[in-house]
Amino acid sequence: MPAPSLFPPQFPDSAASAAYVDVVSSAPPSPYTWLHFNSPLSPARAAGMVDRLARSRPSTVLDLGCGWGELLLQLLVAAPGAVGVGVDTDTGLLARGRGNAEARGLADRVEFVASPVADFVRTAGTAGDLTLCVGSSHVFSDAAPPAHTVESLRALREMAGTGGRVLFGEGFWQRPPTAGELAGMWPDTSSDEFTDLAGLVALAAGAGFRPLWIETASMDEWEHFESAYLLSREEWLAAHGDHAEADTVRAALDTHRSHWLAYRGILGFAYLTLLAC
Repeated sequence: MPAPSLFPPQFPDSAASAAYVDVVSSAPPSPYTWLHFNSPLSPARAAGMVDRLARSRPSTVLDLGCGWGELLLQLLVAAPGAVGVGVDTDTGLLARGRGNAEARGLADRVEFVASPVADFVRTAGTAGDLTLCVGSSHVFSDAAPPAHTVESLRALREMAGTGGRVLFGEGFWQRPPTAGELAGMWPDTSSDEFTDLAGLVALAAGAGFRPLWIETASMDEWEHFESAYLLSREEWLAAHGDHAEADTVRAALDTHRSHWLAYRGILGFAYLTLLAC
């Protein structure tokens, strides 16, 4: 039997609860089991976002790089006249989204599409009244950072049409990282990879948006996000230290944690609510 969990099993949803079975089985579990959102976003901040975004009474909501689409589903609850589409390539996460939609009585109002976002955008042409792109700017372009951020904002502006709204989530440097700090982050990290917050807002304005709301993830949100990302596999490792995959899982966890601790307090994450003008 595994050691008791350090935290009570307060799962984000029934699909995550089912996934936790993996912790007591022989299979390494999903890193997303304990996460409400796949970004540093607390339920309290998400509730405020949903309230503000729903006030515009969107009829269609598009979530690009949606994962399991939790924010999309919450918006559909808050905007009962809206329908939604979530797009991602991870079929496992899309299945979790479909299960959550079914459990909340939203299955007839939302579609989860397995497709590269760039392909979907080329086919769809236009977006909904409200488009979500949170941590997914890289899916629009193969350009090296930060060029892909510029290209994603231009693509979103073209899709949105005048008056459309976009929730754009993107990283930024809270302060310039030193060479030593960059060396501890993910491979080939460059100081040019992100702008500061003012620079990110300027990129959005240059693409044809007006910023309606600017907010950034707190340290608590970052620490919850990164710790929750690692937790299910750490618990699995504690129970399966002699498993054939244990060394691989341990190395992956240690690498991810070292990268996080290197950018902790340096890399920020912004949520920009943008109006296409």
